[in-house]
Amino acid sequence: MPPSPAAPEGALQGTLTIMVGGTEADVERARPILAAMGRTITHMGPVGAGQATKAVNQVILCGAYLGVAEGIVLALKAGLDVEKVVAALSGGAAQSWVLANRSGRMIADDYPLGFKISLHRKDLAIALELARRVGASLPVTGLAAEIENGLVAKGHGDDDISALARAIREWSGL
Repeated sequence: MPPSPAAPEGALQGTLTIMVGGTEADVERARPILAAMGRTITHMGPVGAGQATKAVNQVILCGAYLGVAEGIVLALKAGLDVEKVVAALSGGAAQSWVLANRSGRMIADDYPLGFKISLHRKDLAIALELARRVGASLPVTGLAAEIENGLVAKGHGDDDISALARAIREWSGL
């Protein structure tokens, strides 16, 4: 599935990727409403399968955000031209929606709303609970959740999830 912008901006633009569970009939009945918010609507299976798929999405995203945040901080600390680093990496295996659309916020240390940290933290709790139920180990997700807990406690819950970089920058003396 192609990456889509973070909500709420994606919902407002009608570009979300939507994973939905339920009967085929229920999904088809809801499709016109869902189409107002998203381009890609995938029926994942029975009730609950859409939420489980969204949990998988959030797990993957937290790793991507943390990876880009750490890379940006490493580039800054190493004295590199970070804009050039992003441009160079955008043509290779590190290319991602997060690198293309959120690295600038991380470089500028400015995190206007895209998808609130507090909402992402709620989604990570769902993912961690699902992992507990099925016996999966999610160390990166657990780390991201703890970092997000700290950011929320410091009053950054309404910042975009790219503010994970705020914590990495702080720990690195930036």
